Amino acid sequence: CSADPPIHIRGLNVALGGRRVLNDVSLDVPAGALVALIGPNGAGKTTLLRSMLGLIPVESGEIRLLGQTEVRQALPRVGYVPQRLALDAGLAMSVREFLALRCNTTRNWFWRRSASIDAQFPPVVRELGVEALLEKPVSGLSGGQLQRVLIAFSLLPDPEILLLDEPTEGVDAPGERTFYEIISDIHRSRSLTCVLVSHDLSVVHQHATWVVALNGR
Repeated sequence: CSADPPIHIRGLNVALGGRRVLNDVSLDVPAGALVALIGPNGAGKTTLLRSMLGLIPVESGEIRLLGQTEVRQALPRVGYVPQRLALDAGLAMSVREFLALRCNTTRNWFWRRSASIDAQFPPVVRELGVEALLEKPVSGLSGGQLQRVLIAFSLLPDPEILLLDEPTEGVDAPGERTFYEIISDIHRSRSLTCVLVSHDLSVVHQHATWVVALNGR
């Protein structure tokens, strides 16, 4: 239905390890909104995002993304930034190669010149300050650098929905404010529908359309 909000959740129940984590959760996110999802540790914020992506089975309830009840059909139009990404210290892949895997035009990066790959990256790679990191190994990045790369990675397919799970994890306080400003700018310029998990209400309330408190329900 064309009138559906991009994110529609009704009566969602999820249990992990025998414990009910989400209890009858319902949420609609209108097109172009930036919703900040807050709550204490263990409140189910990450579980909600992972359920929306089909990464966690749900007991009951409905999740509809971009009008699709089959989540996998919507995923090509959804960007996701996880809270943290565990990387093997021996991973030799550069940032350029990592990002190239996300783009249809550069997926076969191994036989292309670096300049040719870089020319295919959209402006968001420069906007996020990732251009200066392209030669670096992904496994050698600082927390803040890695989060910038993950945000760029999530935006490369030009999604309509962006889900961010504490994207400033591992970033110092001054850098955290800058990150939220960047995310807010990207949200506005691309008219994205965003759900942003955060622990810092004092920062996110400046940028969010709504703030939603979650503690299991």
